[in-house]
Amino acid sequence: MRPDAALSLLAALTLALPALTAACAPSSPGNAAPAGKAAAPAGSPAPGAPLARPGPGAPPPAGPASAGAGPAGGAGGEAPSPAAAEPAPVIAADQAEAILFPEDAAAHQAGLDACRRGLAGTAGAPSPGPERVRCLLALRYEGDQQAAASATALFDRSGSVAGLEREHLMDGGYRGTLHLVPELPVRAERRHLEWTAAALADFDAFATELAAAASSPVRYRHRALALRYFRSVRARTPSAYASGWTVAYNLAGSLHRSADEVRETLFHEIFHLNDSAHGAWSQAALSPMYDAIVARCGTRIPCLAPYSPNGTIVNGGTYYSFQPGNGVGEYAAELAIRYYREQRAALRGERLGKPPFKCGPPENARAWSLLAGEFFGGADRVAPCPSAPAGRSAPGPLTAP
Repeated sequence: MRPDAALSLLAALTLALPALTAACAPSSPGNAAPAGKAAAPAGSPAPGAPLARPGPGAPPPAGPASAGAGPAGGAGGEAPSPAAAEPAPVIAADQAEAILFPEDAAAHQAGLDACRRGLAGTAGAPSPGPERVRCLLALRYEGDQQAAASATALFDRSGSVAGLEREHLMDGGYRGTLHLVPELPVRAERRHLEWTAAALADFDAFATELAAAASSPVRYRHRALALRYFRSVRARTPSAYASGWTVAYNLAGSLHRSADEVRETLFHEIFHLNDSAHGAWSQAALSPMYDAIVARCGTRIPCLAPYSPNGTIVNGGTYYSFQPGNGVGEYAAELAIRYYREQRAALRGERLGKPPFKCGPPENARAWSLLAGEFFGGADRVAPCPSAPAGRSAPGPLTAP
């Protein structure tokens, strides 16, 4: 999860950053969790708990499997059949009902029954599942037709269901106990639903355009997500947290002040889900480099500056990417944001505001390549790095002590 405020290097020395103790879950079991985590109620994402890999029957990771031919040797010299692509992930109607009515189903029982009875389908008819979900969305968002239309369009385009988090208490560390209550993104808060829909549409376009430059399938799932909205009472943390193909979103979150901030926050959270679904990839792939950087630099900001994917600094601490307790999973999620930001700019023909991350120390280029290969088909539309000037050599890689 991202921190609850993004500060420049200079501003971070004077401005307070909202608590990281109620930030998102680390992406792998090996990452030490930040303080201030507490279990969410049953059926909700568990803030602060390591993300579990999907079990049997769970939706598959992002992107279809490669449909390459199998090994030769079929009977009679027949050409082998191509491997079947994995089915696209979906949210079933029963799941959607639980997302939309986590605590107050009894109060809406007549409407829920009507959605079931009226859409039972007939022999030979298409599955009534999507129509039942649309009925449930109309029921949940009745009273705000514009929000109902936006939630339905979001479901139709991405398969994601915009519902509610359960009410619960979260241990906020030094900020005390945080009270999280369900709240729909309607009326004055409708912009959050619209920002979410715009972000997921942007991820669709990004994945499609990036796939054209990829040497293998893009495997970054961003569809068929459970989106659970809530508000923290008299607080602005956590902005979001994620687990089990669910993203919980705080309508009062300090990072949710603009469409761009929401888009990058969601990309960060969705990366944690993909990281987990890929077997805690960041822990295995990036820990050696990450640990070597920390061993050399500790928390010293000048030393860490070339290696940090983003400039966010924790008040009284160091770069969020290397803040003690966050672990390699948070570094990886920040790296994913930097990759997304730079690739998106390259695809749009926009100039980068700073030198490409991969053009820093060798560790940056290595981490960049590993991330691209695992999740994005190896695609890299950012221009190659310039050669080192004559007489100067690039800094050598760090080695663990």
